[in-house]
Amino acid sequence: FVAGHSVGEITAAYVSGVLSLVDACALVSARARLMQALPAGGAMVAVQATEGEVAGRLTADGVSIAAVNGPEAVVIAGDESEVLRIAEEFADEGRKTRRLPVSHAFHSLLMEPMLADFRRVAEGLSYQAPRIPLVSNVTGGLATEDLVCSAEYWVRHVRETVRFADGVRALEAEGASVFLELGPDGVLTAMAQHTVAETAVAVPALRKDRPEETALLTALARLHTAGVGIDWAELFTGTGARRVDLPTYPFQHERYWPRPAALSGDVTGAGLLPAEHPLLGATLTLADSGEVVLTGRLSLQTYPWLADHVMGGSVLFPGTGFLELALRAADQAGCDRVEDLVLMTPLVLQEERATQVQVLVSAPDEAGARTISVHSLPDGDPDQPWTQHAGGTLTRGERIGDFGAQVWPPQDAVRVDLEGFYDGTGYGPAFQGLRAVWRREDEAFVEVMLPEQVAGEAGAFGLHPALLDAVLQAHRMAGVGGEGDQLLPFAWRGVSLHAAGAPALRVRVVKTGEDSVSIAAVDVEGAPVLSAEAMVMRAYQDPGTGRSAERPGAEHDTLLSLEWVPAPEVQPAEVRCVSLGADELGVGASIASLAGLTGDEDLVVVPVSSGIGTGDDVPARAHELTAHVLGVLQEWGSREESATSRLVFVT
Repeated sequence: FVAGHSVGEITAAYVSGVLSLVDACALVSARARLMQALPAGGAMVAVQATEGEVAGRLTADGVSIAAVNGPEAVVIAGDESEVLRIAEEFADEGRKTRRLPVSHAFHSLLMEPMLADFRRVAEGLSYQAPRIPLVSNVTGGLATEDLVCSAEYWVRHVRETVRFADGVRALEAEGASVFLELGPDGVLTAMAQHTVAETAVAVPALRKDRPEETALLTALARLHTAGVGIDWAELFTGTGARRVDLPTYPFQHERYWPRPAALSGDVTGAGLLPAEHPLLGATLTLADSGEVVLTGRLSLQTYPWLADHVMGGSVLFPGTGFLELALRAADQAGCDRVEDLVLMTPLVLQEERATQVQVLVSAPDEAGARTISVHSLPDGDPDQPWTQHAGGTLTRGERIGDFGAQVWPPQDAVRVDLEGFYDGTGYGPAFQGLRAVWRREDEAFVEVMLPEQVAGEAGAFGLHPALLDAVLQAHRMAGVGGEGDQLLPFAWRGVSLHAAGAPALRVRVVKTGEDSVSIAAVDVEGAPVLSAEAMVMRAYQDPGTGRSAERPGAEHDTLLSLEWVPAPEVQPAEVRCVSLGADELGVGASIASLAGLTGDEDLVVVPVSSGIGTGDDVPARAHELTAHVLGVLQEWGSREESATSRLVFVT
């Protein structure tokens, strides 16, 4: 069987024999030319919803269902304002939405002006019955000869919904259990996996973040293990590869036991959902508020690479790890931007003791923003309070930073010698990913790559903390910090993750302040991976003593510090005190009125309740007391001698 998605079905039609290569190219060329000639405008947005849910919202003629890619994966297209309004409605309900970066609203009403010209091109082509069964995007079923051998079908194909999910179901119903995607990445593979049974195998031939040869051989290996016959001899023709005998000597003694894995049992039985992240185990959305909780358990046995992040003799959970948790929480909560994240307290990981972690995301406010906080609690201390390590805000509105360099490395940048860079830093192998740096004034152009022992884990993360940490290690080359400074991330602002799973990066780091930089990271092909408007750094503070290299002797507690400074010695002085009226308080002296003051008095004491107002009329007594106090204050304010004395009312 053969199938395609949108314009990919024209390729599938050529493979199946419906179109010749010349006619297929003519059809693709005419389709692209006529679409590009249409007025710019419109929008396409991918929505996490069923087809029925989306159809119920299409009240305007200007919006169409452009594609049904999975059980809860629908693309809408058409008038920009209406498309964005519908998408915002779903986003407000906690559904994921993503605007597609396209020039026109394909498969919508906005395509109709080009259909007549496209029909004339299609009518001039020749069609043959498919020799290989072909799946139709228009019907979602196997294509008949009468259907695909007509110009009208290919006109409908431009305008109508791409029924990709139905096509995958049709293939499965025909007995297909192995799906191979031929394309530049694994987008269709991911969509198909949401539709087919768990036992089905879906494999992409290429991946955009991996070398083509590696990706293709990996795909063939997976197909081979799934029972698909591979002509290995044909594959290796011309390469010089040959069969070899297995060695007869004993294998070298090396350990190949898998590392301990994080507990990943079925949490759905407890009413939770899997968090689908290496550092987190489960997630829960609260019914009454929309708040989101993600939980995990960190230990050096489960994540041995964390033991390589050592500062001052302590193993610290990296600051980039907190950002990774925040990015995963943002995705879970329907946000795509970490507006700000402040790291408050370091998280020290103990060798023999695991640590529980909770990421809390609040309900959205009127603008759709959510607050986030990250907390920890050591195993075995259920009665102890949780410690908050980070807090910030999640929003929507992905922004791509300016990478700046059209040529890599920039021709006017000077390469930095990194020999001995990691000597004495305390970083273990997993956190030694800095490969090359070029400097230009307050800019650093950085190449980083995950070391071999953690490179295989890159695909499971949004951005592996060790990889981003290697970027931050180049802060001095961008002009932040000096020789010997130990700086760590303190605050992030305006962070967007554009692509997940990168094992290597090219990064532009620009100084934005005395202690801050901006970051724009791309993969080896130049596609955006991560943008950060600002990352503020602070001097490392030892979690045990709280001391940093910048402020020895100070006791530090998270963000603030306490320093005991000797106070100047003060000699006690005699205080002269008099009472206004009878000396009922025993101060040692009294005067009948303020006129009796000499100006040498320090304190003039006025008893307010004694002897003023009599009887049981409480309001009358209150008025008398108030009038007496007011009279004293007025007289006091008119005296020049009052400037050196204090008036004290005793109640």
